[in-house]
Amino acid sequence: MNIKRPSKDKLGQAITCRTTRLPHIHREMTFFSSFSATVWKVTTAVAIAIVARNLLAWDIQDIFLSGIQGILNCFSSQLTMVFNEAEGLISNQIYDAAYTYLGKKICPSTRRIKVNTANAEGRFGMIMKCEKIMKCDEIIVDVFSGIEFKWRVVESKSFKNPKDLNSTLELSFLKKHKELVLTGYLPYIMQEAVLTKQEARAPRLFKQLKDVWRPTNLEHPSTFDTLALDLDIKKFVLEDLERFVSRKEYYRKIGKAWKRGYLLFGPPGTGKSSLIAAMANYLHFDIYDLVLSDLPFIEFVKDALNVVASRSILVVEDIDYTIGLQHHMAALEISGEENLMLSGLLNFLDGLWSNCGDERIIVFTTNHKEKLYPTLVRPGRMDVHIHLSYCTPSMFRQLAFNYLQLKQHPLFPQIEEAILGTHVTPAEVTEELLKINSSGDHHSTLQNLLQFLEQQKNNREASPNKKIENEELEAKKVGNITSI
Repeated sequence: MNIKRPSKDKLGQAITCRTTRLPHIHREMTFFSSFSATVWKVTTAVAIAIVARNLLAWDIQDIFLSGIQGILNCFSSQLTMVFNEAEGLISNQIYDAAYTYLGKKICPSTRRIKVNTANAEGRFGMIMKCEKIMKCDEIIVDVFSGIEFKWRVVESKSFKNPKDLNSTLELSFLKKHKELVLTGYLPYIMQEAVLTKQEARAPRLFKQLKDVWRPTNLEHPSTFDTLALDLDIKKFVLEDLERFVSRKEYYRKIGKAWKRGYLLFGPPGTGKSSLIAAMANYLHFDIYDLVLSDLPFIEFVKDALNVVASRSILVVEDIDYTIGLQHHMAALEISGEENLMLSGLLNFLDGLWSNCGDERIIVFTTNHKEKLYPTLVRPGRMDVHIHLSYCTPSMFRQLAFNYLQLKQHPLFPQIEEAILGTHVTPAEVTEELLKINSSGDHHSTLQNLLQFLEQQKNNREASPNKKIENEELEAKKVGNITSI
């Protein structure tokens, strides 16, 4: 049999082809060898860990296994941050904030939650603790700026007392996002935790005793849903508050203290205190009720104002009487002590003290705006001036719904016409609506209100100051807000 041998040229090509493949094969063998070595290292580490868990004492186990975990982390693109429940006897603030924050992240496996009492607005808040959020080693996934973060609870024994269990939170993410976590994610969690805790409790009312503030829960039920206020004013205040609380970075950028000043003026009984309470309930801000006449020395004023917390409303009611401005400033000589009081208050509004705290609202109320010292209410101190005037038809309808649960009634048109033609405050209308007989006859109540309004109108017609009162009635039809 004749065997056909390849020619020299073809043999050379085959040798050349085989020779050119050798480096590629070498790379594959190198990669396989490296991969095998890595697998062997990981397998060995796991085996050692298993042996250590069975043979070593628990405290040595913890140290040894931590070292093994460190070795394994060298081969991972993940980074894990650990937050202990406490550092010695000191509570870990980041741990507490993370648990509060994660309490709002209800996962499908959650079976039990703790619900606290309803707040002033009737909304229920949830407070979750370790055993309520998730079981040990259960994972909660959170997304921030489009990036996925995984949280896990780990329980470990105490070095000093093996019977005690320490709770630890682990946060895992890709190593390349470390800077985002430190500068964005964790600060965001801290901020959200503060807001969550504040929303879960009722606002507090602080009354000062010299330079000491005494807190009590704010039980005022007023909200913007039930507030008898002109619809345009209500809409403006809500939008203004929302804009204020969302502009933290803007205030920092322009180098201005993060505060907002409101001057509420108008006759007694027009809802100034109710509006303040509604603002506090809406924002979950505490109220600090400052009475300057109770602070005999300027040092007490400084001390009292210096401890007013952030996210709060500082209220000075009847500011014209509080600082001794019972008459027009042009005809009044203010004493030296009153000058110091006024100076201390002004420094808090826009001086160096104004930067000692964030997200503050300052509210002055007065029945006589014209009697106020101009320096006190200039732009930058009182940013918004709101005139709360006499009752209007829309305010009456809100009061009728609040107290009688009525949205419509045949007497409404007559009552609204009478309201437009006389001076009557929301407080006076409220007083009449509360005069409900034992049978709950709403028709009789509205008839009594109509008679009261007619009587008020007759009194106005007989008044010697009729011209002035007519001008005030016309003022009810024009804008009541001055904003800067």
